Amino acid sequence: MHTPWDHRYAQRTQRMHSSAIRELLKLTEQPDIISFGGGLPGPEVFPIEEFAAACDRVLHEQGALALQYSTTEGYLPLREQIARHTARYNITITPENILITSGSQQALDLLGKIFINRGDRILVESPTYMGALQAWNAYGAEYVSVPSDKHGMITDALEEALRYGPKFIYVLPNFQNPTGITLTQERRQKLVQLADRYGVPIIEDDPYGQLRYEGEHLPSIVVLDGQFRGNHNDICYRGNVIYLSTFSKILSPGLRLAWMVAPPEVIRKLVQAKQGADLHTATFNQVVAHEISKGGFLDEHIKVIRAVYKERRDAMLAAMDRYFPPEVDWTQPEGGLFLWGTMPKYLRASEVLKEAIEQKVAFVPGDSFFPNGGGHNTMRINFSYATPEKIQEGIQRLGDVLHRQVKATVKS
Repeated sequence: MHTPWDHRYAQRTQRMHSSAIRELLKLTEQPDIISFGGGLPGPEVFPIEEFAAACDRVLHEQGALALQYSTTEGYLPLREQIARHTARYNITITPENILITSGSQQALDLLGKIFINRGDRILVESPTYMGALQAWNAYGAEYVSVPSDKHGMITDALEEALRYGPKFIYVLPNFQNPTGITLTQERRQKLVQLADRYGVPIIEDDPYGQLRYEGEHLPSIVVLDGQFRGNHNDICYRGNVIYLSTFSKILSPGLRLAWMVAPPEVIRKLVQAKQGADLHTATFNQVVAHEISKGGFLDEHIKVIRAVYKERRDAMLAAMDRYFPPEVDWTQPEGGLFLWGTMPKYLRASEVLKEAIEQKVAFVPGDSFFPNGGGHNTMRINFSYATPEKIQEGIQRLGDVLHRQVKATVKS
């Protein structure tokens, strides 16, 4: 239906579409729906008592500062804390390398704002994070996609894609959203080398890196880039990678608090873009996050999160083994929040979802994660939000739907 407003919208809005995930999240408001749709942390792991105590201390001891405007770059003690924390992972940075953002989604939007001209090509994994596509579509981005397998982006196909002259490479190396797959160290190193050879920057999006439940920690791409360039003694990172991470998965998504690591000259340009967007990220949220993260609490809290999510991942994998038809495959993530299901090509996830919702269970169809089409028979399934009991029940319901769909299609 047309309205008097339709002809007034900017041309860029033609490429804006509602997020399939955001629409599915509305289902979680219905108490009888078991939702594996959103990438929601389990509310049971929110440190509510610690937040209450930290808020009280902040208001009593730093109330005037916490309720005031702040600098665009972010609360300096929090940026210093992030720099110390990342140093443990061999990323040598200073506060000059860090910008605090209002969630990682704002970070993605700011990158689009300062880098993407209409028609610029962005190199992405296929599938890739839907939120990045949503952020960059508004700036007129086009996408060059590189296929993935169980080891992540297939870097043997990367060089051909780089010949299209992308503005940057976007990659989620750890427990990727949507697949849950981790990029191997060998492929990380090849990615760094090829990006350097073709002069193309890398955006490393790492919201889940600390949520590993088994296996060995792998060095981040920003670390490998520093090693490749021989920047071991530099106290200020000046390499080819922009690194993103967030407090959403280790403290609370409601804080809307994330950070970017980049060379100082890039941070300065991002600061200018952020000033036009929101002046700065909420001061109170930053001061509270700094307060609650002091004294080793965050390290201990992350251990709790890992234990809870590992139990839920294991419950989901066991239930899928038990209830899913043999025609369906899925990934075996070593961490993160998601796994990825692949159905036979004759099934469409959107049709399966319709019946699943009738049976009071939801997931995200995978086609939204493919920038250039495809993935009609794939689905993203979240395991962090529901309890093991709900996971068992929900996967049984979804398994029944899949059995019926497979049987009905084979008969016809």
